[in-house]
Amino acid sequence: MKIKRYKHARRYLGFYKNLFNFQEPHLVLVDGTFTCMALRHKTNIQEQLPKYLGGNIQLMTTKCAIVETESLGKELFGAAAILKRYKILKCPHREKPVPGADCFTELIGEENKQHYYIATQDPELTEHVHTIPGIPLLYMNMNAIVLEKPSKASNHFAEKLTKKKTKPSAVEKETLKQLKGTEEKSKVERQKKRRRPKEPNPLSVKRKKKNKSVQETPKGAETAGRRKRRNRSKVAKHIREQMRTSDER
Repeated sequence: MKIKRYKHARRYLGFYKNLFNFQEPHLVLVDGTFTCMALRHKTNIQEQLPKYLGGNIQLMTTKCAIVETESLGKELFGAAAILKRYKILKCPHREKPVPGADCFTELIGEENKQHYYIATQDPELTEHVHTIPGIPLLYMNMNAIVLEKPSKASNHFAEKLTKKKTKPSAVEKETLKQLKGTEEKSKVERQKKRRRPKEPNPLSVKRKKKNKSVQETPKGAETAGRRKRRNRSKVAKHIREQMRTSDER
């Protein structure tokens, strides 16, 4: 369970770092309700919180939060004493302190420009934090510190920011328009080239047929004719007579 809780915290911290530019040290505004719960379950906030967030932290509070905690009775004097150890931020309520939730709300503003974390168990302050994007909320679950998952307002803001980043700028739009025009021009040129008559493929051209009136001479007849044309040597008449007489004998 502890490992799962730490994994969730790392993922949520990455969300706030990448989209809302949160950096170390983590500035954590702590009120009396959070320190009271931590004291009840014997949790050392200053020791456990850096381990949980995985980095340097700076615990902060306001005079209004301390006065409110002290006013709730002796049972919360210990929680008020813990708050006094943290860095006390200057708030515009020195003369007339207001409830801690109202003081924190004014410090956060509408954009949380200082990148504060809010550590509280106050349901009213928690509800207000959920309406402002980019505010990490910490609360105590028994003796464990928990970083709440990003609110709907934070997720909605993140979606808008992502769309804005992926949307092309005016310069990019002009470049895309020029590229599109060039592509269409080259497409028209390719179509014009295709309309030209193509030359016949020499491999696909049929051979010319021979005229039927021309008769082919058979090979045998050609050789026979050649034999007939051979010149026979002539023998003298008196030699032929001698050959005849010798045959008769």
